[in-house]
Amino acid sequence: MIEQDTLEKQAESIYLGIGSNLGHKKRNIEKAKFELIQNNIEILESSSFYESISWPNPKNPKFFNIVLKIKSNLDPKGLLKICKEIEKKLGRKKTPKNSPRVCDIDILDFKRKKISREIILPHPRMHIRNFVLLPLFEINKDWKHPITKEHIKRLMLLLSNRDITTIKQI
Repeated sequence: MIEQDTLEKQAESIYLGIGSNLGHKKRNIEKAKFELIQNNIEILESSSFYESISWPNPKNPKFFNIVLKIKSNLDPKGLLKICKEIEKKLGRKKTPKNSPRVCDIDILDFKRKKISREIILPHPRMHIRNFVLLPLFEINKDWKHPITKEHIKRLMLLLSNRDITTIKQI
């Protein structure tokens, strides 16, 4: 019975990743959280902050990242629209892919949905990113990838030693 309850809760869960590597990084992330709340998005849980090197260019400023578990009545496209509006409001500019940024908000997992048009869910690279897996594990130790069904512990074990040693909880 407990496992069924866990599966039902996971089926309703929405996870966002928020990152920043420009300006006052912690403050940028806190402002993003505030803006989510202002848009009727309920934050159920928030991970600690994690600091990691910038990818693919480690010479760029380090990132601060968190993962949030949220509740929202929006559909995935509506949530994405709000996230993009918040990024813009906080000062994100159109720049080349993987450039430093004030705020980046990604939908990681939206109620275990699999979507590949207009928006790709779950996030296509979340399972190989240390700055997603470690904070997600902090708030949900039983999370499983919606497509591969791999347990988060297994996904973390698949990370390279470099990925493990270049991230720290702050």
